[in-house]
Amino acid sequence: MKNLLFLFCLCVLFSCEEKIPATPKDLTKEFLIPKPDSLLATGSSFQLTNETQIVIENGNEELNKVGQYLSKKLSPATGFNFPINFSDKKNTPNAIHFFISKNKKQLGEEGYELTVDENYIQLEGNTPAGIFRGVQTLLQLLPETIVKKTLQSESWEIASGNIFDFPNYEYRGAMIDVSRHFFGVEKVKEYVDHLARYKMNYLHIHLTDDQGWRIEIKKWPNLTAHGGSTQVGGGKGGFFTQEDYKEIVKYAADRFITIVPEIDLPGHTNAALASYAELNCDGKATKLYTGMEVGFSTLCTRNENTYEFVDDVIKELVEMTPGPYIHIGGDESHSTKKEDYIYFVDRVQDIVKKHGKQMMGWDDITAGSLTSNAVAQHWAKKENAKKAVGQNVKIVMSPASKAYLDMKYDSTTTLGLNWAGFIEVDTGYIWNPAALINGVKRENILGVECPLWTETVTDLDELEYLVFPRLLGYAEIGWTKQEDRNWEDYKVRLGNHQARLEALGINYYPSKLVPWTKPTEKGVKLKN
Repeated sequence: MKNLLFLFCLCVLFSCEEKIPATPKDLTKEFLIPKPDSLLATGSSFQLTNETQIVIENGNEELNKVGQYLSKKLSPATGFNFPINFSDKKNTPNAIHFFISKNKKQLGEEGYELTVDENYIQLEGNTPAGIFRGVQTLLQLLPETIVKKTLQSESWEIASGNIFDFPNYEYRGAMIDVSRHFFGVEKVKEYVDHLARYKMNYLHIHLTDDQGWRIEIKKWPNLTAHGGSTQVGGGKGGFFTQEDYKEIVKYAADRFITIVPEIDLPGHTNAALASYAELNCDGKATKLYTGMEVGFSTLCTRNENTYEFVDDVIKELVEMTPGPYIHIGGDESHSTKKEDYIYFVDRVQDIVKKHGKQMMGWDDITAGSLTSNAVAQHWAKKENAKKAVGQNVKIVMSPASKAYLDMKYDSTTTLGLNWAGFIEVDTGYIWNPAALINGVKRENILGVECPLWTETVTDLDELEYLVFPRLLGYAEIGWTKQEDRNWEDYKVRLGNHQARLEALGINYYPSKLVPWTKPTEKGVKLKN
């Protein structure tokens, strides 16, 4: 009897009781967006516990930052700490391992391989960016309540198996217009988080337009003091100080998202023309503008003062922007003579190049003589996209009739515009960037971007209503191979993201084309 009692005590002391079997789960039944390149299920699961740790390769500080990001995402809802430890040893029990791959070239810069075992999780990539993309998949494999900021009562199980995944396009972006209505630092950061969640990697910020100049230029202070003082409808406007902008750039970079700043030139410039009389051909400052019409303004393109101004602006912007691109706009410059427009684009291209960046612009810029490292953003005219191909210039695909987030969903939608047509959720998803324009092939395309213009958008609720759920579809177009995409499959996965959107508090549009998993509760605030 004493021996039996002794053995029982040892079992309690050293936990020799039989391990509780893992819950059977099928990885193929998870509803991931974007859809991964390949997936293999093994029918079991890994469970997060208070003992789960995050293990990082020794000495890799970039991976440490990703580990800290994951820990902060997991801790509030689970109540667990997720300590971070450094080790080169793989397969430590009850651990999430981050490792840099040595020989997985197919993963490229942003791909990852995620292995979920009953005893551990291993996440590999060629770069920390790849690990970060894999972290987003890992978070989607957890119950949707993982996004909550308060303690949740859940069993935190992750289906076992292997996911090998990498992006289809190099550039997967979205644009936010802060000129028509101003959105401050915290709101832009929230938009960055939305993009990161779905593996997008560029945020294009439309910083200037007729209605407002939103970025501080120290050599030209009146651009923001006067030109940033209003917005569409006559509100007070606002602007980013240079420190604000740097904060956004860093926040995005920590999530492996590159900021593309846009200064729209030579049209869409009334805010600048109202701020400095010398930028006008007649030497007289214009009045501030709070309307929505476009095409009436232009810089004086044959005046050398104009190029001193542009050089100063781009110089200060470049000093704050580590990414490769400076977007110079170039669209709808209807008041600029064609020969003056071409002259301007060619001059500004040289200025951007002088400061060590690549010029990006709306596809109107193909009227100029572009260098091969320029990027044209297709939005309207197919012939402009073909001109880009003819100049060996890469294209970012943002066709207004497919990808503009400010277009209404249908005729009953209150928010948004409809000059490019209605874009229901299926219309936004069912298109192939490499088959949209004859003569524009896959090798000509750098990637895709969904722009949000904000003439009718005044707050975050309204922004979310137009962005969601369409953003998820554009993320998948950019990430997932064309042959692996189809609407019937996607709409089911999208419907199953309803609970996650609602857990995040997102005001989404409850499209009737999507089989949502429960009666829609969000998306009704605006009564569209």
